Amino acid sequence: MKRLALTLASLTLCAGAFAQQVTIHSPWVRGTVPEQKATGLFMNIEAAQDVRLIGGASPVAGVVEIHEMSMDQGVMKMRQLENGLPIAKGQPVELKPGGYHVMLMELKQPLKGGDTVPVTLTFEDAASKKQFTQQIQAPVTELGQQHGSGHDHHDGHGHEGHAGHKH
Repeated sequence: MKRLALTLASLTLCAGAFAQQVTIHSPWVRGTVPEQKATGLFMNIEAAQDVRLIGGASPVAGVVEIHEMSMDQGVMKMRQLENGLPIAKGQPVELKPGGYHVMLMELKQPLKGGDTVPVTLTFEDAASKKQFTQQIQAPVTELGQQHGSGHDHHDGHGHEGHAGHKH
């Protein structure tokens, strides 16, 4: 029994050590309109070690994926990053409208300004390939309002584009 307690304590310390690898700044979720089934989660991520953001989960969404917006022959396209988003040690990555972001899909309810969305992000340590999670609470920004960090919601990464997004 003592050995089991020590093993559990070691696992807890190990999980805690992984959580210290990643720092999340200014997370926010774009508000939705009724019947909208997807929205974006944005934030800044810093890592103390090379990691990869590979997925997540939230009680408000059936599916959580890592996506990228990019220009392809003059057309803005969104695609899932099948292998996740690499975050290099000491090189912050900004997830923002029109770029990298986390998609919350199959929404279970509309999200309105003033709400807070709990999200568990899943990362993989680049060296050990061990996965770890980090929980965040992301405030929802009202439709048509700018986020406090100066993000503009009218940037071509519109709500309509996500509403019909399917894989």
